[in-house]
Amino acid sequence: MQDFAAFFPLIAIILGVLFAVAFIWVATKLMWKVAEPNEALIISGLTRGTLETRAGMDFKIVTGKGALVLPGLQTVRALSLTLNETELKVSCVTSQGIQVVVEGVVIYKIGDAPPFIANAARRFLGQQPKMESQVYNVFEGHLRSIIGSMTVEEIIRERDKLASQVRSASGVEMEKLGLVVDSLQIKDLQDPTGYIQNIAKPHIAQVKMEARIAEATRNREAAEKEAEAAAMIADAQSVSAIRQSVAQANAERARANAAQAGPLAEATARQQVVVQETEVAKLEADREEQKLQTTIRKPADAKAYAKRTDAEGQKAADISAAEALARRTELEAQANARRTELQAQANANAAAAAAGATKVTGEAEAAATRAKGDAAAAAAKAKALAEADGIKARAEALASNQDAVISQQLAENMPAIIAAAAEPFSHVGQMTVLNGGDGVNRMLGGILAQAGDYLPALRGALRNTRDAKRPPTATGA
Repeated sequence: MQDFAAFFPLIAIILGVLFAVAFIWVATKLMWKVAEPNEALIISGLTRGTLETRAGMDFKIVTGKGALVLPGLQTVRALSLTLNETELKVSCVTSQGIQVVVEGVVIYKIGDAPPFIANAARRFLGQQPKMESQVYNVFEGHLRSIIGSMTVEEIIRERDKLASQVRSASGVEMEKLGLVVDSLQIKDLQDPTGYIQNIAKPHIAQVKMEARIAEATRNREAAEKEAEAAAMIADAQSVSAIRQSVAQANAERARANAAQAGPLAEATARQQVVVQETEVAKLEADREEQKLQTTIRKPADAKAYAKRTDAEGQKAADISAAEALARRTELEAQANARRTELQAQANANAAAAAAGATKVTGEAEAAATRAKGDAAAAAAKAKALAEADGIKARAEALASNQDAVISQQLAENMPAIIAAAAEPFSHVGQMTVLNGGDGVNRMLGGILAQAGDYLPALRGALRNTRDAKRPPTATGA
């Protein structure tokens, strides 16, 4: 208990201090007033006005901070600094004497500067709703004054000018009220007399006419553009259709080529085989022809040449003998004629008779002429007999070697015969031979067989032709 009694004064002091601090905090809290951002505090009573407010009432203006207000000694009231709006609808008369009704809106507020706040506080503190009527009255008078100096056309065209003039004219009065105009807008201009409507009719008609012309022009241009677009679409569709047709044709051609690739390749291979086999057949034919030339034609030509040479030699010998005989006969005839002539001359000289000599001379000339004719006839007969012997010798040679000569002529004409047999195939553009090389061999064998079938007939025809051309024998003559 003694310890507690020792600490009691200290506790009492601490509690007293805490109570004093709490009291001071509560009192300060109750007396400290803070102004909101959109308001001004007007403190009147035990205070001292600022330089801006000494000319009038003695009060203090507080904005954006706090102030200590002593209850009972000071009074604090708030003055709102927010925006205010007033609708205007004023009936005015223009310089033309035309009545118009102007509708607008004024946006205003109490100025932020202390003089504006002081003016507004003196006039509207505690009665701010009256500001709207005061502002309306100020702007109503100025609107009527300014519109009275303007025409309707100027009001319509220069609304910004009208608003600027009204703000300038009302600026001094609004400053005295502590107000600042943020905006003044002319919303509407009504014309009870219909003047505005009437002055607008010509322009409206012009605008309508231009609108109709523009619409017609636009419609025409639109129609032209639509026609051009339709033409371009048609062209595009046509080009597309053509391209599709070409693509489809190419595709069909490709499919057809693909489908024909196998048979075409096979036919090409077969054609190459046929070409090779044909070349082989030609080589074999050439070999057979060379063999025929070597084994048959050349020996036959040699034999025929030998016989023809013998016959021509015999013919030449016979002709030479016949000509020698004819010459000898002619010479003998000439000699006999000469002897006869000499004898006749001798007889004529011996007879010494002119008539007898003449007769003897004529007989001698007739004998000489007859001797010459007999010599010429003998020479011609000998020549004819020699030619007949030559022909007979050739005929006997041909008769003995007729088959060889015919074979030789057939061998010489064998290419022409085979070409004639194969001539129908020259009109064939393409020929597909089945069974490969066997088919080609069969075809060529058929052509050669046809040519072989005609060989006996050709051989008989050649034999008959030579028999017909053979001269008759001497006995037949």
